[in-house]
Amino acid sequence: MPYIKKEFKTIKGKKIEEFLTQDIPIDSKLLLTLLEKGKITDENNSRLQKNQTIKSNFIYIIIFEAQTKGLKPIFDSFHFAIFDKPSGIMVHPSSHQLNIYTLLDEIKYLFGEKGSLVHRIDAETSGLVLVAKNAFSDMILKNMFEEKLYTKKYKALVENEIKEELIINSPITNDTGLIKLKMKTDLKGKESTTIIKPISYDKEKNQTLVSAIPLTGRQHQIRVHLNFIGHKIVGDPLYGVDESFADDFLKNKISQEKREEITKAKRLMLQADYLEFKFLDTKYMIFSKQNLENEKKLTK
Repeated sequence: MPYIKKEFKTIKGKKIEEFLTQDIPIDSKLLLTLLEKGKITDENNSRLQKNQTIKSNFIYIIIFEAQTKGLKPIFDSFHFAIFDKPSGIMVHPSSHQLNIYTLLDEIKYLFGEKGSLVHRIDAETSGLVLVAKNAFSDMILKNMFEEKLYTKKYKALVENEIKEELIINSPITNDTGLIKLKMKTDLKGKESTTIIKPISYDKEKNQTLVSAIPLTGRQHQIRVHLNFIGHKIVGDPLYGVDESFADDFLKNKISQEKREEITKAKRLMLQADYLEFKFLDTKYMIFSKQNLENEKKLTK
């Protein structure tokens, strides 16, 4: 399990910082960061503070221990790497799912504590995820994403036919309904723009494979916009379905068979397919090696 609580016998009367840096065989900078974040407690489960003198016999440290399943990046350089994440894997643990395998396991396993996510994609979305391998690249690449100095394209399989290019300009905000995780279009929301380009149409299934280019980076933006215009993504368990079904799905109460029956697929048919950016005057253009076109054969 990625997050574990470790017990350490203390030296009473010693300052906590001195004990952490001198007597525990774990990276000192990491331990001091964990102290600042409240991840180090005493026997009464009270968080230890800076400059505090140790009074308990033991302290407990909540630490991330990476577990690998062998997922490797499809591109690797000195400063950064790019993973081609399968659908169904979270990029990092959530507050209520701390002990599950995520992409962060592979990042920390391969690159150590300096490895960090530059951006995120949803657990059910497959495709490209950019990872920094040191503090220098972390700063540059995260700033690049904040300034939108990159091109990111997705592929999605959607319901109904789309015949021509569409530009969706609909503000997005948090949904105030049953499911707080969801987003919705709302005139009072944040500006959001997505370009949709049709690639191919399956007349028998009435499904269109599209390219989706988000010009802004709102949570669930492509899913929300496509559902808003009547072209929900095939396999989406949150948007374009009954709210009670979506709520049950998030609570793991929906069987795989029921999910396929309602959403028409085993997974969300959305993939981060292409990433283009410049780093230190070199232009990178990376394509996902996963094939959403082949997976669409499995949809209903």
